[in-house]
Amino acid sequence: MSGPDLAGRRVLVVGLARAGEGAAHALLEQGATVIGFDRNASVDARRLRASGVEVHLGDEEDTLLQGIDLVVKSPGVRADTPLVSAAHERGIPVWDELELGARLLANPILAVTGTNGKTTTTALLGEMLRADGRRVEVAGNIGRALSSLVGAIEPNAWIVCEVGVFQLDEMEVFHPRIAVLVNLEPDHLDRYDDFAAYVETKLRMFSLQTEDDVAVVPRGFGSVPGAARVLEFAADDPLPAEPSIPGAHNRENAAAATVAARAAGVSDQAIARALRSFPGVAHRIEEIRTVSGVRYVNDSKATNVAAAVRALDALRPAALHVVLGGRGKNESYAPLADAFREGDRAYLIGEAAEEIAAALDGAGVVYVAANDLDTALAEAASAASAGDVVLLSPACASFDQFRDFEARGDAFRKLVEAL
Repeated sequence: MSGPDLAGRRVLVVGLARAGEGAAHALLEQGATVIGFDRNASVDARRLRASGVEVHLGDEEDTLLQGIDLVVKSPGVRADTPLVSAAHERGIPVWDELELGARLLANPILAVTGTNGKTTTTALLGEMLRADGRRVEVAGNIGRALSSLVGAIEPNAWIVCEVGVFQLDEMEVFHPRIAVLVNLEPDHLDRYDDFAAYVETKLRMFSLQTEDDVAVVPRGFGSVPGAARVLEFAADDPLPAEPSIPGAHNRENAAAATVAARAAGVSDQAIARALRSFPGVAHRIEEIRTVSGVRYVNDSKATNVAAAVRALDALRPAALHVVLGGRGKNESYAPLADAFREGDRAYLIGEAAEEIAAALDGAGVVYVAANDLDTALAEAASAASAGDVVLLSPACASFDQFRDFEARGDAFRKLVEAL
């Protein structure tokens, strides 16, 4: 089923947050009859209902699939959720929201995936294209849902799209003109059977690329599926300018963005301007303020161990007071414990606190069982001295105590601003 065939089709959109709402409106523009479902009964669906979407909230029921020609699922919806599984069993096509957007948009797409650094690399690529005078929209996991650009973007504008693993569960046609893999490290092992399954899903983004496309991968990564021309990057690559954002991992992100931007025909002069001026992204090693000589840094987007370790390394040689915890992802915290140095302290919150504490005990790291973010920040502010850094870098998802990592980071910012 291609885009023009959607007119008159009955389409069920599962998950009605930002991506689901974007998909529903795009489908309506194509002349489809749209039925929306979300298991969260408190979702605000007024705009969807006003647009003509038949909305169902609460318990999943197979009866929603009666007469359905296509199911479109949001990234937050698991591929094995009962409604999606039932659609597969009945032979009803299932697309991710990303797949819908890709089918309906003819624009050149530059897509970024991987475990850590996706958001920074995506945003930096957008700045590089803008610095070169290109029309560009940044979409996907950052900014707008891809499908929300349907009918709202000039046909020759570039789309820079951050692609999370949950957007690749159901993929049939999506193949970016340029695809970037920033890295692959353990993550989301609470949702995938093992690391190999996670990697396999991530690499689907490359599988349908043709010889006219480009794949950008870390140096020495090896082969990727698909027929694209492969370009490599590394943190020690010579760059047109040094990036303004700190950390070896951000230099690696800058190197990936530089290779991808060059593949898109962006000049080195424009790349250099973007590297010098790019301030970084919210919730990723974001400096909030300095109080009595103590720097407060929001890294709420560090939702796995590898990301938190990178943040700790980026802020050396200062002594660190690190707020850790949230909902775990079934990964080991031993590498995180090993990243602490003498003089550092941890402040533990959320569901994973006991598991993290066990790893810290094994490494001899001093920690405080704080339970919640307010207490953790108060304890860290009290213990920190001038020259130290108080860092929120949880190494966990936020869903036990917050709506998402943005809400967690915003709460941290408000607490710091109130000091």
